[in-house]
Amino acid sequence: MRMRTLGHSGLFVSELCLGTMTFGGSEDMWGQIGRLGQGDADALVKTALDSGINFIDTANIYAGGQSEKILGQSLKNLGVARDDVVIATKVMGPMGDGANARGASRGHILSQCKASLERLGLDHIDLYQIHGFDPATPIVETLEALDTLVRQGYVRYIGLSNWAAWQVVKAVGIAEARRLAPILSLQAYYTIVGRDLEREIAPMLRSEKIGLMVWSPLAGGYLSGKYDGEGISADGRRATFDFPPVDRARGGPLIAAMRAIAETKGCSVAQVALAWLLHQDVVTSVIVGAKRVDQLTDNIAATKVRLDADELATLEDLSRLPAEYPGWMLERQGSYRS
Repeated sequence: MRMRTLGHSGLFVSELCLGTMTFGGSEDMWGQIGRLGQGDADALVKTALDSGINFIDTANIYAGGQSEKILGQSLKNLGVARDDVVIATKVMGPMGDGANARGASRGHILSQCKASLERLGLDHIDLYQIHGFDPATPIVETLEALDTLVRQGYVRYIGLSNWAAWQVVKAVGIAEARRLAPILSLQAYYTIVGRDLEREIAPMLRSEKIGLMVWSPLAGGYLSGKYDGEGISADGRRATFDFPPVDRARGGPLIAAMRAIAETKGCSVAQVALAWLLHQDVVTSVIVGAKRVDQLTDNIAATKVRLDADELATLEDLSRLPAEYPGWMLERQGSYRS
């Protein structure tokens, strides 16, 4: 398990991050993703830690706070030393019915950070992330609230999730101008069957030296190999929660090529999908979630899969994005300086 620095910091995180969205769900949307109780969660956390993973991600909104509670209890049950793990959580989604019980306002951030710490049973959060862009709150208010938490010692580093490139850069500029805690990471969707991030976000991340945490690296199970371009399997997560959206017309031939590579290497299609992400220089850590230990073990084994130049070229040909403006013009005019 390789370690990488998170953005422009000295914080080392594992190339795989354990996602906990499967913890604690019930008869709601979260239950469609996962309903793991304490014992099953303990087994997954132990498997992750034993493999060398030191990075665990959750969010206050997952199962209405149950994911954070279960994760915190797992750390206690397993006797995990606090300095041995990097715990990330997120804030923004609705945690109540009121207008102020959601968003990225100062009041909501400060109150929810306290609530997350209580649920996790921790005295600080290593990486506190804004779960999405809040159009109702000025960015400067959000950043100043996060800076307050950093200065008070409740949060060590800050990150964002699901923000557009221009929004991230605007936040970076405000933080630098006002000498606020810097933004170190962006959590975003990125897969071989969903490469939209490469248009604007990936170049921005490289320019600003911001780390990328990839969520749903198997496209909600689509890249597990259970599905093809003709439809959805009768079971599995996508049978009840068909998200994120996937272009199956393009995905079918891609999965066929991945299956051929997997057969050659003696690995799974999912491992090929994860290995492809780990070959991308913009990626810092890939978040992997699971309902069973064997699923997690299979995902972890992707760190040992190496794709050669021909295999990468084959996957590139089948998955590359169609050219769009201004990308094709930037490439053309950039050649003047090459």
